[in-house]
Amino acid sequence: MNVRRALRPALGALVAGLVLAALSHPAIASAIVAGLGDVPRRALTPGYLAALALQHLILAATGLALVATAGIGLGILATRPGAGSLRGGVDTLAAAAQAVPPVVVVALALPVLGFGGPPTLLALVFYGIMPTLRGTVGALEAVPAEAREAATALGLTARQTLTRIELPLAVPAIVETLRTALALAVAVAAVGALAGAATLGTPIVAGLQNQNTVPMLQGAAATAALAFLCDAAMVAVAGVLRR
Repeated sequence: MNVRRALRPALGALVAGLVLAALSHPAIASAIVAGLGDVPRRALTPGYLAALALQHLILAATGLALVATAGIGLGILATRPGAGSLRGGVDTLAAAAQAVPPVVVVALALPVLGFGGPPTLLALVFYGIMPTLRGTVGALEAVPAEAREAATALGLTARQTLTRIELPLAVPAIVETLRTALALAVAVAAVGALAGAATLGTPIVAGLQNQNTVPMLQGAAATAALAFLCDAAMVAVAGVLRR
């Protein structure tokens, strides 16, 4: 029963994701385009759309792993005693990285990193590191001072206090932070199509080039569906951890 209650908040995002996934079906997308007064043209098959969704998910998950490693690591570093002078500089760099639009990051990285996934991953890291960093800092600072004092009284070292007291108490809030980072990663991964990465942004770009509305609608609906489904998974994880 407790697990069911923990999973209940994820139902809304799950239903939204399933509805959007249905809208990406070629028959439904073609009917919508026809209803809007346009002539439906060639649509993407469900198999090809699923293959693109898998590649999109792999790219977003890889970006999330990089963002989590960098953002959580920097967040821990910024909250350590004596790191006050470092915190401002780290936060400024993270904010500056997010201020650069993903399209610009991809375009500037192309001559160095080439086409495909690498420039997209760089854009993912640039765009996701600030919310992860700030969320981690907020989660660690929310740990009650009494818990740290008790750990010190028990003779735990600073590292043991971090791993046994602070991080376990901060994990639910950090998961919420990663939820935001994952949503950003799914959105930014679609931009990777401009760099030649096979993602759900590919049919959007191709549809714009060929003036074909059906694959554009399929790609957009599938991208939104993937974002909602990933969000539902993260909400469920956060709920279970809270329980």
